[in-house]
Amino acid sequence: MAALRMTTPRVLVLQALLDDDHRERYGLDLAHQAGLEPGTIYPILVAFETVGWLSSREEDIDVHTEGRPRRRYYQLTATGVTAAREALSRATQRRAARAASGKLAW
Repeated sequence: MAALRMTTPRVLVLQALLDDDHRERYGLDLAHQAGLEPGTIYPILVAFETVGWLSSREEDIDVHTEGRPRRRYYQLTATGVTAAREALSRATQRRAARAASGKLAW
């Protein structure tokens, strides 16, 4: 498993994914929950999928009947759940250490 640099947007996405780690989520839904713009979230999702933290699938719908484009659904893998929890724990520890030292929290 490759190490990813944990930026604030990546931490927010991991928090959103861990809120219900057994549920498939589509990008716009995750963007809203994380408080991020859609253009920000998709590169993050690709990075997480590349290192094996996420799996994804495209839904099978008739776009004309549904009146919308197909969605790509993402879900944390077992490895991803563990890695996300560890990454969030480290981010929280760094934030607490910086806050105690008087430096910026993130």
